[in-house]
Amino acid sequence: MNTKLFDHTILKADATENAVKKICDEAKEYGFMSVCVNGFYTAFAARQLAGTDVKVCTVVGFPLGQMTTRAKAAEASFAVEDGAEEIDMVINVGALKDRQYETVLEDIREVKKACGNALLKVIIECCLLTDEEKVKACELAQSAGADFVKTSTGFSTGGARAEDVALMRKAVGTQMGVKASGGIRDRESAEKMLAAGADRLGTSATVTICGQ
Repeated sequence: MNTKLFDHTILKADATENAVKKICDEAKEYGFMSVCVNGFYTAFAARQLAGTDVKVCTVVGFPLGQMTTRAKAAEASFAVEDGAEEIDMVINVGALKDRQYETVLEDIREVKKACGNALLKVIIECCLLTDEEKVKACELAQSAGADFVKTSTGFSTGGARAEDVALMRKAVGTQMGVKASGGIRDRESAEKMLAAGADRLGTSATVTICGQ
């Protein structure tokens, strides 16, 4: 399996510096696309990965998405300053469900501005949305100039499902990437997500999957 399909992920609250270093070392060894970390570890991961083609991916507004837009944009800006080349932001799910579409659009748009040249993935948290809301979230992310839509944080009531990946792919066409994340723990699950239309997979079980 192509290792550049993977964002090697460590987002738990009890993640230690040694654990993050281990993830970075594994990413270098296997040649993963990125290491996905919380903001506190962005600069540390950037130092660990310096001189390699493994990118630093930092989550923003994670995992709930209900921070203010100013806070999310600032978080993204600081992450980029610290070395992040990719940002995974969480939408304001409540605002989407309230049909406050302009609020959701502006939220994504402002984070995209703060990203500069960094790639932006938008986590829509599929497990909390109806199919209609999933499609709308994808359309708003696309309108705001994001680069990817992403299924899940992995911290809510459910993770990635192939059906959601297929729906998201249909919604964005070939103009955006689709990232599946949350609960992908074996090669079979990974292959299902790719077959459904995912371009990228986020998982903490990357080494296990690539070894199967």
